[in-house]
Amino acid sequence: MSDAAKAGMKVVLVAPEIPGNTGTIGRTCVALDLELILIRPYGFDISDKSVRRAGLDYWQHVRLSEYDDWAAFLAARSPRRDQLFFFEDDGAGGTVYDPDYPPDAYLVFGRETKGLSPEILSGMEDRCFRLPMRSPHIRSLNLANAATAVIYQAMAAYLR
Repeated sequence: MSDAAKAGMKVVLVAPEIPGNTGTIGRTCVALDLELILIRPYGFDISDKSVRRAGLDYWQHVRLSEYDDWAAFLAARSPRRDQLFFFEDDGAGGTVYDPDYPPDAYLVFGRETKGLSPEILSGMEDRCFRLPMRSPHIRSLNLANAATAVIYQAMAAYLR
């Protein structure tokens, strides 16, 4: 079992809209032996060949779990507050470099166009982090790129 699998870190996508992003993030999860958790609704059919195309022939190896909504995820997994790390462009908790990620962290990302809902983030503002962007010309990063950067930062202590 890899260090990542021992760590038990998980990637959560809430209502993903773009199949290519989900496929690419799934491929990153396979590379690091992490579970990918998808929370409906999706903006695509999970069997869509564009998801598989982005994940290449690795998609079959994704450790995938799916939930109908955020409440179902919380009920099934019962994550501790200190396990949850939310990522938004304007994360009030600081940058992705600030927290010490526990080995059983849930790295939570929202939909490409709207991010995470206020209902999910309510009371969790201190658990919401951002990737720094230096240019004033950029509003946000592509979800797959942002997630990959965050995942590797969160896993840094476990990949050495």
